[in-house]
Amino acid sequence: FMNVMAIQQFLLCSLAVNYAILLVWFFGFVFAHEAIRKLHSRWFRLSPEQFDHVHYAGMAAYKIGIILFNLAPLLALWLTGITG
Repeated sequence: FMNVMAIQQFLLCSLAVNYAILLVWFFGFVFAHEAIRKLHSRWFRLSPEQFDHVHYAGMAAYKIGIILFNLAPLLALWLTGITG
C-alpha cells in the first residue's frame, strides 16, 4: 500500500501534469484557433460559435475535474497534517 507522503506526491505531480495539459490546450486554442477549427470542421459541422462553446465547456469541465480529483484531496491531506 502507498503511504500518505507517496499519495501527496502523486496528487501534486498529477496536478502539475493536468494543469500543463490545460494550459497547452488553452494556448493552442488561443494562438492556433483557426487552424484547429479548420481541422475539426473536416469531421464535424460546427459554427465558429459552437466550436468556441465546445472548447470553452471542455476546458471548464477539465478544470473542475482537476480541482475535484487532484487539488481537493491534496489540500485535504495537507490540512489534516497527516504525514507518511
